[in-house]
Amino acid sequence: MAKQNWENNSEYTPLLIKEAEDKKGALKLPNKTLLLATFAACIGGTFQYGYNVSVINAPTKYVQDFINRTWTERYQSDIAADVLTLMWSTIVSVFTLGGLIGVSVGGTLSIKLGRKGTLLVNNIIAIVAALVMGLSYPTGIFELIILGRLLIGLNSGIGLCVQPLYLLEIAPTSIRGLMGMGTSVFVTGGIFTGQVMGLKELLGKEKYWPILLATTCIPAFMQLLILPWFPESPRFLLIDRGDYGGCKKALRQLHGAADCESEMEDMEKEKYSQDQDGFKAKKPWELLADRSIRWQLLTIVLINSAQQLNGINAIYFYADYVFAQAGIPSERIPYATVGTGACECITALTCGLLIERLGRKVLITGGYMLMSCCCILFTLTMTFQEVSPVFPYLSMACVFAFILSFGLGPGGVTNILTMELFTQNARPAAYMIGGSINWISLFFISMIFPFIVIGLKQYCFLVFMSICTLVALYIFFIIPETKNKTFLQIQNEFKTGKEKKGQTTDGSGVTLLATSM
Repeated sequence: MAKQNWENNSEYTPLLIKEAEDKKGALKLPNKTLLLATFAACIGGTFQYGYNVSVINAPTKYVQDFINRTWTERYQSDIAADVLTLMWSTIVSVFTLGGLIGVSVGGTLSIKLGRKGTLLVNNIIAIVAALVMGLSYPTGIFELIILGRLLIGLNSGIGLCVQPLYLLEIAPTSIRGLMGMGTSVFVTGGIFTGQVMGLKELLGKEKYWPILLATTCIPAFMQLLILPWFPESPRFLLIDRGDYGGCKKALRQLHGAADCESEMEDMEKEKYSQDQDGFKAKKPWELLADRSIRWQLLTIVLINSAQQLNGINAIYFYADYVFAQAGIPSERIPYATVGTGACECITALTCGLLIERLGRKVLITGGYMLMSCCCILFTLTMTFQEVSPVFPYLSMACVFAFILSFGLGPGGVTNILTMELFTQNARPAAYMIGGSINWISLFFISMIFPFIVIGLKQYCFLVFMSICTLVALYIFFIIPETKNKTFLQIQNEFKTGKEKKGQTTDGSGVTLLATSM
């Protein structure tokens, strides 16, 4: 009784609240199991996307020579230059078509097969794609490269849709942003790895290009070996399947016995809320017709399209020219390009360390504003390129500054926000919509960008500056901060349109006492 009186004594209540808040506010790091699960999910997921975006660049000339020789052997005449350009453009762009198809079916597969099950099955597509591309040279059939690129695009689209779902659903609320940054880290890691593998010292020589394209099977085999040792998403098991036992077992394996109770409680609240509404995973068209989440939908459409239309592709397009103007020998430019990949990779890691301290809103808004400034500076330095020998070096600095700004904000936070703005029944459909917008925007910018450059030259960055500024303003005024909040709390903030000072909700409408952190 004395103990009960001591606990209920109002003299000690503030101390207990302060201690709980200190624990909540302290930055935690993933345990060993969560780190290994992240690696297992990402190596065959978003790593594949990044790897296959960059690995195709190194063998460009060799593949074109192979197409020319094959065409000559078949038809006893050289291939026309415009036909060769069309063939190469098809090889590059069909990856985008595959990605769009993949992201369109990824959400449905993640509901039917589960997050983990979909990732494992997806590796079969990657292995078939690697086999098809690897056999193109010995069989003399260059169309196999097109088919292989379509298949690996399909694999990448499914991975980009499902792997972030798995990653953020296994993460504790306190480090959800940090775990979600695994998506960005492995995308940039894949880009960097593809650039390194394409160097002449490794597989960048002409005789190795079929092997280089076939190396996409290595991440697939790695995931097939490692991921089965880890459980299915606990949130999927409980809310989608109603498997309480499986959910508890998965939480204990991932979080440890001591830390799984609060996560289980949050999931049960979300399940109860959605059961009240009659839980059913929504289809994309049902999501588009739901007026209660129109602001969330508008947000994911805007941030996913801006991720491709913000000028990052233009920066990479101009990078070789800028490096040449700065006096870097042409044979050394590929190493400078690898440096840009390393820069983006390091920035993604840095963003992962900052996201739980600064929050999502600060990083993505700040990233877009910095990119706007870089666009202005890059336009000026490119305009006065011939005025002084200093300007080429300033242009090179702008390239790295833009990539750093992109990696610190939009590159990493976009996927996390797409995940956090929706509850369990809407999340797969939201990823299908956001992913489709992302791939369509990538296809759109790849088609019109050459014409923009021809028409506006370096002034095209003023267009990208406008896009970055408008998106930053939208995020600043419309999107609430999602750090350390449950999915129901975030949804409630969108519904009310404002956050109540000095109090918060438990996700089911009950007001709880809270003090400033």
